[in-house]
Amino acid sequence: MDQADPYAFMPADDCYHELSDDPYETETNWWSFNIPARKIGCWLHTPYFPNRKTVTWRVFVWDNSGIDPVRMAYYRKAEEVPMEDGLDLRDITFPGGGYSLKMLEPGMKYHLKYDDPQRDFALDFVFTGCQPPHRAQPGEPPFMQSPHYDQLGRVVGTMTLRGEVIPIDSYSVRDRTWGPRGGPHNASPKKYESDLARVRNPGGPRWREIERERGRGRIQYIFGHAAGDDGFLGFVRPADGDASGWSPMNAGYVLRDGEFATLDKSKCRMRSYRDPQTGWCSHMEVELVDLKGRVMRAEGHAVSRMSEAGYGTNQLMRWEFDGKIGWGEDQDVWRGDHFERMLRALKAWK
Repeated sequence: MDQADPYAFMPADDCYHELSDDPYETETNWWSFNIPARKIGCWLHTPYFPNRKTVTWRVFVWDNSGIDPVRMAYYRKAEEVPMEDGLDLRDITFPGGGYSLKMLEPGMKYHLKYDDPQRDFALDFVFTGCQPPHRAQPGEPPFMQSPHYDQLGRVVGTMTLRGEVIPIDSYSVRDRTWGPRGGPHNASPKKYESDLARVRNPGGPRWREIERERGRGRIQYIFGHAAGDDGFLGFVRPADGDASGWSPMNAGYVLRDGEFATLDKSKCRMRSYRDPQTGWCSHMEVELVDLKGRVMRAEGHAVSRMSEAGYGTNQLMRWEFDGKIGWGEDQDVWRGDHFERMLRALKAWK
């Protein structure tokens, strides 16, 4: 861990941070893994609301059998569960039946467990970082002020699904964020005369114009890795995209031969293709250049997906880059009313 870097991960970052009295202060921990042979993706996610003294935790698994919480392989969410003061994120079991998290090595190694015997479901795995956490610099969307870091790691353990014990051996990402979120912090301060006035670069298909409307909270978070030494991660900014469908990227990295380098945001872009019936992203192209000048081109297809509310999705992605096959995610974030307008335009027949 580089102590000279002001944005380097510090051991204290494994703990909950001292935050303001803003009622929308939120501090998250998120863990993911995948089992490609079963088309499975998994999340464990817990935002903590310190000034409300509550947490909302989620554990879910999806495959290609169903996308909504009722049909997913496993889904459980506990909202606004009371949280005691003084709990230590380095060794915690989230209240209300949540998962346990124990730090084994600062910033690098963690043990997570979860058990739901009534549904024959359990998780028991260790996350080991492939590198120290990669922190986004402040002022970069979508985290203009809130500190945020990502970390690639190897996830090894077991998942019990419907009583079947399934081995886990996956390279995937975790992240942490802290700062005000939700409520007024989600609202754009800008005012627009019309929906079209929100579009920075008009033209192209109407559904793509709607997708590019500013002030809608649109973001796509994508990553893919082939083992622990090759891959990429980046945030896509659709609102800054062009009429041909290419959107710029920032706040990520290229990983090649075990060497990480930050994205050159002036040269990175992504173009997605959406299913005209569902509106969900089915296929994408990614062009990346890092600050070392290394170029990576990736093409990905959605293998399975989940959607809690019917619009935004988390997808297991199969990626090809550098002659390799990698696995990861596309997190496609939408507001419901915005997605509905885009989908209507995508389905229009005259």
